[in-house]
Amino acid sequence: MTDKQKFYITTPIYYVNDKPHIGHAYTTILADVLARYHRSIGADTFFLTGLDEHGQKVQEAAEVKEISPQEHCDNMAPEFLKLWDQLHIKYDDFIRTTEKRHELVVREVLQKVYDSGDIYHGEYGGFYCVGCERFYTEKELDAGNCPQHQKPLEYVAEKNYFFKMSKYQQRLIDYINDNPEFIQPNHRRNEVLGFLRQDLADLCISRPKSRMSWGIELPFDKDYVTYVWFDALLNYVTGPGYASDDEKFARWWPADYHLIGKDILTTHAVYWPTMLFAAGISQPKTIFAHGWWLMGDSKMSKSLGNIINPLDLIDQFGVDPVRYYLIREMVLGQDANFTMESFVKRYNSDLANDFGNLLSRVSKLIGKNFDGCIPDAGTMTPAECAVTQSATRIGDTVRGLIEKMRLNEAIEETMQFIRSVNRYMEQNAPWKLVREDKAAAGRVLYTAADALRIGAVLLHPVMPSRTMVVLKILGVEGSDLKWGGLKPGTKLKEHEALFPRIDLKKHKQPQPGPKEKNMENVITIDDFAKVQLKTAEVLAVEKVEGADRLLKLQIKFGTEQRQIVAGIAQFYTPEELIGKFIVVVYNLQPVKIRGIESRGMLLAAKKGKKLSLIILDKAEVGSGASIS
Repeated sequence: MTDKQKFYITTPIYYVNDKPHIGHAYTTILADVLARYHRSIGADTFFLTGLDEHGQKVQEAAEVKEISPQEHCDNMAPEFLKLWDQLHIKYDDFIRTTEKRHELVVREVLQKVYDSGDIYHGEYGGFYCVGCERFYTEKELDAGNCPQHQKPLEYVAEKNYFFKMSKYQQRLIDYINDNPEFIQPNHRRNEVLGFLRQDLADLCISRPKSRMSWGIELPFDKDYVTYVWFDALLNYVTGPGYASDDEKFARWWPADYHLIGKDILTTHAVYWPTMLFAAGISQPKTIFAHGWWLMGDSKMSKSLGNIINPLDLIDQFGVDPVRYYLIREMVLGQDANFTMESFVKRYNSDLANDFGNLLSRVSKLIGKNFDGCIPDAGTMTPAECAVTQSATRIGDTVRGLIEKMRLNEAIEETMQFIRSVNRYMEQNAPWKLVREDKAAAGRVLYTAADALRIGAVLLHPVMPSRTMVVLKILGVEGSDLKWGGLKPGTKLKEHEALFPRIDLKKHKQPQPGPKEKNMENVITIDDFAKVQLKTAEVLAVEKVEGADRLLKLQIKFGTEQRQIVAGIAQFYTPEELIGKFIVVVYNLQPVKIRGIESRGMLLAAKKGKKLSLIILDKAEVGSGASIS
């Protein structure tokens, strides 16, 4: 439960090595929806977003363009600001880590932690990835490559400064256990606790200027700059005034929510809390890690060539439908799949048929039969009482769901309310009733119009533009959810269709990039006769890091061992599969999925949302399998 007096929410600060995409858009829209909602219920709200502008990736991107790193950052920042404006993002502060106010905070915190003895000078060797801005041990590599980017890494040995992160390992474990809301959702909390079962290494927090000069200079050694994470994470305290405005900082800190993608969970749930412990700053209330937007089973990423540009969607369909779809479609904490079919279906069903249709019906009937003026409410019958009771409950229901970060359910509850009003209209048929009892027809239309107003208020944080159109048509403003907010006699404003239906045939589904296509094992009818099936024993199974749906299986055909990656994690746990005998399509070319080699395909049957592997009794492993 958040503090009713204030609400402070942050997005990650986005890296400026490339233009913003739908992943950036989703997190920022999510933060904006939460910020708008809390403002609507009277909470004093502070919403911080911004850009991470230091580090080797930025330096190299600038070198390619033959400009300075600062020029590169100055060129990229407007791209994000433009998108936030187009997405109707109403932030309170936009921070850039190249700003003087942030540099002063970074240097002050570094000096404080250094003076306390928690930073030391030492030598470290490891395989360094520029894309990840981190070192990897030899065990972490994938065939000598970075496990994330699948590129060869260079071994780098150099002297650097280290933060004694290991010193705070047990304190962090205890804090997580004592504060169950600290890391959410719960499976991410368990993931972090699992990570902390291993010995925590100290954190390299510097880079020598001789190798990488684009960063904030260490206050205690002019030959080094600050490593990007020890710089970037501190933006969350710079924004609300740490070390510059004690009163402001005391007002806003701790943050109620840090919203992050699951791929940066470790940096935010391990690095960041230990840094705060060392600096003597209290912890944020909740670090919430949401899932990825996928196309198929692949995360949208530049390297896969399957990025969806949010500006393209906005140009085609408008801002509010895009905001609505992204928030309605993702269950927070889980991955979500984007398809044009699902977007159009959601738009036509929820927005055109339900919400837009209710506005159209009400305004046309009032315009035709009541000179365009809202009729009197009249004396309620049991049918109107049922609507008003539902309207009275819906606000509390939505608030409870939002405070539990179940935004998709909050939207669905609101839409169920809208659908119930459409059913009320069908059952009472004011277009017929007006010929027999105009006052009764007016009562029905007033009830439907006020319910529409309440629905628009509840959806306003998600769709601020088009819900405001609805409220202006009805002649009201504000966020009052009390029944009876419409004034009889108010002249309705003329309007066009709120959500014109979309014809799917006119809009093509974004296509996966070439690398994503290479991940697909496609068997045609002509190839089917060539398929070779074999039974195999499952020796070991583990989850693929950063992929909720994927399991990595080690299997055995006689003396031959193989590895298979399969999207079955939502149907089977690793423990359920070990020791089982399965059927595998044996004669397929190896492919790479998330950079992991997979040789073969599991045989399974799917019915509805359930999937079942073909699991056999103990057989001669490696034998041919007959399926009938």
